Amino acid sequence: RARSASPGSPPALDGSFLLSPLGGLMGAQAVLGLLVWSLIAATTYHLHAAYGWVMFVSLFFWILTLLFFVTYLLQLHEKFYMIPWPLVLMIYNAVATVLYITAFVTCAAAVQPTSWRQWDYNRRAAASFFACVTMITYGVSTFFSFRAWKGLGSNAATSQVTDHA
Repeated sequence: RARSASPGSPPALDGSFLLSPLGGLMGAQAVLGLLVWSLIAATTYHLHAAYGWVMFVSLFFWILTLLFFVTYLLQLHEKFYMIPWPLVLMIYNAVATVLYITAFVTCAAAVQPTSWRQWDYNRRAAASFFACVTMITYGVSTFFSFRAWKGLGSNAATSQVTDHA
């Protein structure tokens, strides 16, 4: 780690976070989520209610993922040590996985190969593929978040006490 952030110190970049599984997955989720919502936004999605749901899920979780990414990158989560961050991140990733499953299925089911606008079909099909890949990355993040929440040989309560006592 770059350095531990105490409550009164300015934010510091944590380069090791970028190399961690959660950091790498969050970066991938930000890029993939951007692809999903930008591909849908480039179509006439407003004519199809199903794509409104896909836009909501992809944009909502893209923004929240960026916020979590910046929070961890700048070690701001250590300034708010009273929040059980591993548990929060695990719940967030689990909810994102479930909602991305619904977005992927909705997007894939709404793709019409006989669309009169070929570029809409291509973009929607690509968005469906990237929604699937994004869903998988959130699922893998849920696994790593669960492991971080459980800790290595400890529970969430003891890791909170020993980290900040």
